[in-house]
Amino acid sequence: MKYSIKELYLTLQGEGFHSGRPAVFCRFSGCNLWSGRENDRPTAICRFCDTDFVGTDGDGGGQFESPVDLAQTIASLWDGDGVPFVVCTGGEPLLQLDSCLIEALHAESFEVAVETNGTLPVPEGVDWICVSPKANTEIVVTKGHELKLVYPQSQLLPGDFEGWDFEHFFLQPMDGPDVAHHQLEAVDYCIRHSKWKLSTQMHKLIGIR
Repeated sequence: MKYSIKELYLTLQGEGFHSGRPAVFCRFSGCNLWSGRENDRPTAICRFCDTDFVGTDGDGGGQFESPVDLAQTIASLWDGDGVPFVVCTGGEPLLQLDSCLIEALHAESFEVAVETNGTLPVPEGVDWICVSPKANTEIVVTKGHELKLVYPQSQLLPGDFEGWDFEHFFLQPMDGPDVAHHQLEAVDYCIRHSKWKLSTQMHKLIGIR
């Protein structure tokens, strides 16, 4: 299988449970909830995405012919000690991430995390599952390590997910022109509902990718 990768880069995880942890980000091209093109946003299932996942023209991006080729390229970017950590994101990474690539990443000693919208099943072997659910979708991944809800979404309430089998529950204020108001709303909700913790987009606050 070929893998279409928008970009590969070493950074610090900016969101959720692993915020501040060094990670290689592997951003897969494509998504099943939006084409990524602005003229399609008004009719997309997810209309608030703030990520460019179209094409393979980002730093380190391209077409990779095999899982070993991609895994070795990811490994070449790691520059730290401890357990190497890769975050498979998108777009929607589960359109492409498969057991062969997971196995190849494990052979390079990587801990493999995925950030998914939860509409596609997760292959065996993923070490950390983060689900960020979106309204008007059929979510099939209802258990994992981390549920990270972009907040607010009028058709998705935090209480809808409290019975799901996740270890950690995060609210992440929706970015955009009203982000300051969304931050206050998320803080207020987390104060009143101890199951939920606040996730900020630290990378945007300090100016890293």
